[in-house]
Amino acid sequence: MRRLLLLPAVVAVAACTTAPSVSEHPKPSPRELEEVTAVLKRDFRARGQATMDRVELDEVQRLCNLHADNPPAELARPIEETQLKAIPFPAGSMMGDWKNGEKIAQSGRGAMWSDKPGVQEGGSCYNCHQISPKETAFGTIGPSLAGYGKTRGNRPEIQRYVYGKIYNSKAYNACSQMPRLGHSKTLNEQQIKDLVALLLDPASPVNQ
Repeated sequence: MRRLLLLPAVVAVAACTTAPSVSEHPKPSPRELEEVTAVLKRDFRARGQATMDRVELDEVQRLCNLHADNPPAELARPIEETQLKAIPFPAGSMMGDWKNGEKIAQSGRGAMWSDKPGVQEGGSCYNCHQISPKETAFGTIGPSLAGYGKTRGNRPEIQRYVYGKIYNSKAYNACSQMPRLGHSKTLNEQQIKDLVALLLDPASPVNQ
């Protein structure tokens, strides 16, 4: 798997149920969560740039695992507020080059143990979203993004929301399945700006 830091959540849930629906998953106990994490630490080995910090849970992942991705609002809200405050929003326009954004969205490269550190990574957006109306093959974990800017415009507040959502989706939904692409340093500021442009620029294929 590309990002091992996602595995604790997946394995912890899978270890506790065989139900087909995520909403039906029983909540793992803290002990079960610790047992699964211990197995990961025992069986994974650092290799290249894939270091063992990828199997460490932060407070957000722990909360979502313990509540099967459905924590009560009184627990989720403080997490979201903290994550939002930590996003370093750039000044001025947050729209870059949509053509570069399209390349980033369609690239799944990066973060493998065999990659050299510093290699520009992709966003793998196509794995979860329809990017443009003309696409016929795409993932469906996330909503379609076709026509995103066409229906929402590209006002500064929309730019800010899209930038923040890409940087750290958990600032808006504590247990969002979307990777925290900026928080994890998968994408840099300019790459995120380029993705914002892909979604909001009227000339982008997303909005045709």
